[in-house]
Amino acid sequence: MVARVYLRVSTDAQDLERQEAITTAAKAAGYYVAGIYREKASGARADRPELLRMIGDLQPGEVVIAEKIDRISRLPLPEAERLVASIQAKGARLAVPGVVDLSDLAAEAQGVAKIVLEAVQIMLFRLALQMARDDYEDRRERQRQGIELARQAGRYKGRY
Repeated sequence: MVARVYLRVSTDAQDLERQEAITTAAKAAGYYVAGIYREKASGARADRPELLRMIGDLQPGEVVIAEKIDRISRLPLPEAERLVASIQAKGARLAVPGVVDLSDLAAEAQGVAKIVLEAVQIMLFRLALQMARDDYEDRRERQRQGIELARQAGRYKGRY
């Protein structure tokens, strides 16, 4: 099976090294890694060059592997769903630790079982994507609160 690995950190100060192990794990699991896409950009932006290049490179039957769902997206849910749909529209699927992949079971199932498995898969992705966004918003709020406290104490040295 062919995989494309997407690695992302939010800032230039961060390092992708911790995520590199996912490439080794993919190869050990029998995947041929056709591309590794490294990005230093916010997951709350849809216009990430490496992400868009990866989606453009995808071929039917391939798998996109990321360390966590928040490496793919921290976008608001409707935008995150469009992003996932753009990957699926290429005939590819996402493989992210922590998000159960029922696509093989759904492909083999028939009737009601197929409908239920597909619906559960959609629900699991929606839940994971929303949790990634919630985490992003929680972090931003805590950061805002910390900045405000530092300002009040006369210790804030950042941007206003």
